[in-house]
Amino acid sequence: MKLYTRGGDAGETSLLGPGRVSKADLRVEAYGSLDELNAYIGLIALEAPESHQPLLRKVQEWLFTLGSHLAAGRTEKSVPLPAFPEDSITMLERSIDEMMEFVPPMRYFILPGSCLSEAHVQITRTVCRRAERRVVALHEAEPVPAIFLAFLNRLSDWLFAYGRYLTHQLGVAEIPWRPEK
Repeated sequence: MKLYTRGGDAGETSLLGPGRVSKADLRVEAYGSLDELNAYIGLIALEAPESHQPLLRKVQEWLFTLGSHLAAGRTEKSVPLPAFPEDSITMLERSIDEMMEFVPPMRYFILPGSCLSEAHVQITRTVCRRAERRVVALHEAEPVPAIFLAFLNRLSDWLFAYGRYLTHQLGVAEIPWRPEK
């Protein structure tokens, strides 16, 4: 089977199941943003300590599952899809709480870039926020499960916490934002 089909050359793509839509469709934009987010999670997984690998890879699986549901569109019932894990949000919250035990409380806004690993995590966080906005835009046009919105919101919180955690684990100072007066 060839990698290219030429089916998208005119600016349309297939969803899972029947039908084609514009590549500019809200649904395609939403799951495309999740794909980009997944790639960035893969990048930070490469730099992460081995003990962090299992959760990062699990997040990638969850993003693939979420993306498959969005790609299926309204045909979900006719296309077999993996269930999105109900405990994903609880797992992220538990991890946030565990990481924050090792980090001092925030007393100021923090600029990204304390170290390369943290900078990659913060870029990933901003991609997550954009993906969340894309899924919200889709949700406003055509409802998506509430758990998808909550998961992406919590994942961006987790990424922020993870960036701070890495900075402190590596013994690097955070960069405070000090606005000029």
